[in-house]
Parts: sequence; structure tokens; C-alpha cells
Amino acid sequence: MCREKESIVARTFTVSRSVLMDVPPAVVYDAISRPADMGRWSPENLGATVSAPDESASLGTTFEGRNKRGAFRWVTRCTVTVAEPGSRFAFRVHAIGLSRPRLRAPIATWEYRFERDGDGTRVTETWTDDRRSWPTFVTNVFDRVATGGHTFADFQVRNIDRTLRNLKRELETAPQS
Repeated sequence: MCREKESIVARTFTVSRSVLMDVPPAVVYDAISRPADMGRWSPENLGATVSAPDESASLGTTFEGRNKRGAFRWVTRCTVTVAEPGSRFAFRVHAIGLSRPRLRAPIATWEYRFERDGDGTRVTETWTDDRRSWPTFVTNVFDRVATGGHTFADFQVRNIDRTLRNLKRELETAPQS
């Protein structure tokens, strides 16, 4: 009797992408650290509800992100975990829901690094899957349903590429003060 081994796709917990932008690190940091503006660049995020939308979010700031994928809409609760002007900005997604973020659980961490490169900035966006307690099989099935057949890591690479491309286009064409 021959048994076929079940094919389980190994999980990738972190993906990063970088792009060089012809603007100083402080300019990129100022844009990224305002979560209410993220919807201008992200293919999924529609922005965020934050207490001071026109200011950089500081360490510990909590905000609600509004998101979409096709016709599906959801909200997340996030907390800023790193706020180092001109250098790093990160936030942790720790609750999710359809109209309100009711389900509390580690979901993901998003980090942005800004490194001077000549007259510009190398911007690196990193997504980390914080769903470590989920069994791999369950995660793989959920991810393929939620992303139209992809793993979240593969799906996020495409989202990050689009976000960075859109951010670069906007910041490089904006008048600098």
C-alpha cells in the first residue's frame, strides 16, 4: 500500500521590499507616520481613524485602520510600536472585525525603515505574520481563501510593491519645502 505524503506549504512569516526614493528620510517618515494617509498609497488600506490625523503618530498611539479587498471590508485596531523620526516607524495589528475590531489576537506587524542613500532614501516596508499560534494547515487554507489562492506572504509582496511604487510617485512629484 502506497501512501502519498500531504503537501504542506511552509509558512513565510516575514516579507520585505525596498525602493529608492529621491526625497530625504524625514519626508518619507512624515508621510508614513500619518496612518490616516496610508489609503493614498496602499491597494488595501482606506486610511485610519486616529486622534491627530495631520500629525505623525507617536509611540503608543492606537488607531483603527479601514481596509478593503474587492467587495469585502474590515477594520483593524493597531498600536504604534516604533516611532523614530527619519529612521523607523512600525505598528502592530492586534484586533480585527467587520464594522468594529472585536476579535483580539496578534495579526501582523508592519515596519518601515528609512535609510539615507546619497541624496535620497532607501525605504523598506516589512510585513510580519503574527499569527504564530495558528496551525500551518489552517493558516494555508484561510490565506488561500482570503487572498484568492495565494499565501499571505506572496499576497503582501504584491501589496508592498504597489504601496512603495505609489508612495514614491507621490513624494517625488510633490513640491519640497
